[in-house]
Amino acid sequence: MPLTRRVPKRGFKNHFRTEYAVVNLDVLEKFEAGAVIDYDVLYINGYIKEVKNAAGLKVLGNGTLTKALTVKASKFSATAKTAIENAGGTCEEI
Repeated sequence: MPLTRRVPKRGFKNHFRTEYAVVNLDVLEKFEAGAVIDYDVLYINGYIKEVKNAAGLKVLGNGTLTKALTVKASKFSATAKTAIENAGGTCEEI
């Protein structure tokens, strides 16, 4: 009998889950004030890798933001959204 049939199968892998390319606020701090940031800009500059079957970009609130930026993403965490708006920027969900 082949080895793959003799080894027990463990766990569960959900093939229908949605994966997001994740970026934190400390990465957004590296851009100029007034810049428009989206998935393509971050990918071209090398801050995120291409995620297979990605559902979009998710911004998390790790770090600080002091510049006014326009961020276009699929999802925002609550802390990231308040930090961007407190810095004078805007959050656009696409």
